[in-house]
Amino acid sequence: MTSSTFSKPLHYPPVRRDDSVVDDYFGVKIPDPYRWLEDPDSEETKEFVQNQIKLADSVLEECDSRDKIKKKITDFINFPRCGVPFKRGDKCFHFYNSGLQAQNVLHIQDDVEAKPEVLLDPNLIVNGKAGLHVHSVSEDAKYIAYGLPLGLTEWVTIKVMRIEDREILPDTLSWVKFSGCYWTHDCKGFFYCPYPPRNEAQEEDSETKTSTFDTSSSLNQTVSYHFLGTDQSEDILCWRDLENPLQHFKIDVTADGKYLLIYIHVSSGVMNKVYYVDLTTLPNGLEGYRGREDLLPFVKFIDDYDATYTAVANDDSVFIFLTNKDAPNNKLVRVDLNNPDIWTDVIPHSEKEVLESANAVNGNQLLVRYLSDVKHVLEVRDLESGSLLHRIPSGIGSVGGVNARREDSVVFFKFTSFLTPGIIYQCDLKDAVPQLKIFQESVVPEFDRSEFEVNQVFFPSKDGTKIPMFIVARKGISLDGSHPCELHGYGGFNINLMPNFSASRIVWLKHLGGVFCLPNIRGGGEYGDEWHKAGMLDKKQNVFDDFISAAEFLISNGYTAPTKLGIEGGSNGGLLVATCINQRPDLFACAMANCGVMDMLRFHKFTMGYLWTADYGCSEKEEDFNWLIKYSPLHNVRRPWEESENKQLQYPATMILAADHDDRVVPLHSFKLLATMQYLLCTTLEDSPQKNPLIARIECKASHFGRATMLQIEEVTDRYAFLAKAVNASWTD
Repeated sequence: MTSSTFSKPLHYPPVRRDDSVVDDYFGVKIPDPYRWLEDPDSEETKEFVQNQIKLADSVLEECDSRDKIKKKITDFINFPRCGVPFKRGDKCFHFYNSGLQAQNVLHIQDDVEAKPEVLLDPNLIVNGKAGLHVHSVSEDAKYIAYGLPLGLTEWVTIKVMRIEDREILPDTLSWVKFSGCYWTHDCKGFFYCPYPPRNEAQEEDSETKTSTFDTSSSLNQTVSYHFLGTDQSEDILCWRDLENPLQHFKIDVTADGKYLLIYIHVSSGVMNKVYYVDLTTLPNGLEGYRGREDLLPFVKFIDDYDATYTAVANDDSVFIFLTNKDAPNNKLVRVDLNNPDIWTDVIPHSEKEVLESANAVNGNQLLVRYLSDVKHVLEVRDLESGSLLHRIPSGIGSVGGVNARREDSVVFFKFTSFLTPGIIYQCDLKDAVPQLKIFQESVVPEFDRSEFEVNQVFFPSKDGTKIPMFIVARKGISLDGSHPCELHGYGGFNINLMPNFSASRIVWLKHLGGVFCLPNIRGGGEYGDEWHKAGMLDKKQNVFDDFISAAEFLISNGYTAPTKLGIEGGSNGGLLVATCINQRPDLFACAMANCGVMDMLRFHKFTMGYLWTADYGCSEKEEDFNWLIKYSPLHNVRRPWEESENKQLQYPATMILAADHDDRVVPLHSFKLLATMQYLLCTTLEDSPQKNPLIARIECKASHFGRATMLQIEEVTDRYAFLAKAVNASWTD
């Protein structure tokens, strides 16, 4: 961009550069002058953070619509929200938020029509600073295992409550991350996946000290079994593999209680192994393994990383798996564990739709969810033959939270869309023609959905690939290029960006005259495994090309203009935003990169970053380095005025968002990129063309997920206030 709507001149704080830090990648020397910012606990890093916070505050004070935005977002989000009910034993459970509660509250009912009672309220347990990371109710509905975060990290401490009298039992399980709890059907205990305990220095953790960021804290995950009433040190070690410390596990206990399944992953990729143990064949049950050092006798059913496999249902040893083996859009297959060489299709691969999920319900039926042009479709099929029985209408949007057991004929699911806050539907599959009944519907005050419309368009990317995009705006807008526009993207890890409701987005549409656009760029899973593969590793540039092409489509078709266009994304989407402003600074007026992966040469060295190498590659391999260095945001900041005929061309107004306790995408990514941008574009030039602000909104004492409602409101307020100022969006009541 060539001009700035921000009038206040900025004085960027000085940041020390250490030019002695240089890495050698296959003969290529790469300086890393801000390596010291990788230490979150150093006094120098803390001073850097405070200086950047002061700078950002001074810029946000210029955003004159900030107070109005916050009030309206608070008003819009203050509506009751109910989660999809699920059953255990003879009880029903669901999450609920009355509107502005910091965290969702878990309720219990005798049945779905009975009066709900509070079972677990994180707002009372940890003052609303974090929600429940884990919750698992035993089959008899007598106990619930639940996990609360350790400090402000993703480490979880698991506790157990006896439901009848709400008594918290002494059981305390530590060093758990990315794991649920899976009860055995005798309800004597549960399986879970802890990491080895760390030493005392590493165990020191509080709100003022960030957990260690190196990968050593997240190696050698195990599968363990905990008996109620025992110390964690007495847990049964069920499985580990010290020869493969990077492996991580997902586990499950089959609905009949007979099998324990382990899904073994080595990265965030879509491939896994499957091992199982028949719990009924253990001579003395799990009790017989108390005090023993040998592992459970797992059978290595699938021992190659050739596809992804997830068990959907089983009748004794006969299983139905959801898999992408020879089926990029997934299929359902049947196999007998005792005859593993014969696989038969239950629901074959479809070239047009992605088979996302399947649940065994109503005895011998399957409730399957398809993804068709980024819209969910529900079908009821026969479990034995896979034949279609019913198609359940749900509308143009997203279906989530399908909760039903095989013995349940009544199923519940939640429908949301850009203009639908949330409808929980109830459907009785015993009916000859199942009908949807609204069980609970969320209503946003002062929001009339009829004022807005959603359109889906398909535009060509740089290589001609057709990319879908949703466009949300007031009805009947003139396509004259005058509209402020927010373009949101992700593009990675096989993750789908679906139509979803956002109260804050309604403020953007209703009061700031904005347009919201969501392109389903490659790297996601919206069109199956091939769509994902087309945006990973050496094909990652496709993701950026798709996003840039989305911006060009919106401009050329009159939805917006470069002076009115802002882009936003988080995590992998933060990488997307940062890369796109490096490659096309002329195209955007504003950029907001939230907790992004910015140093593509070192991301794998911190916490769980090594899991991302399946999508990104790893700089320790020469081939991978050669494509990573081409787009790594940290290493591709340029002075655009030096590479353009327009000598006033500058970067868009940029806000980098980070959390100082984020142990998923550690904040060093954001810190190092920010320091680099300010140095190259601003502080080394007496009269830099860079007049647009380059700032960071750094949330202190915060992590990647689970922030309290008011903290979320404050963050999104600042984002929209900054965006509105950058694109000159005027407030209207």
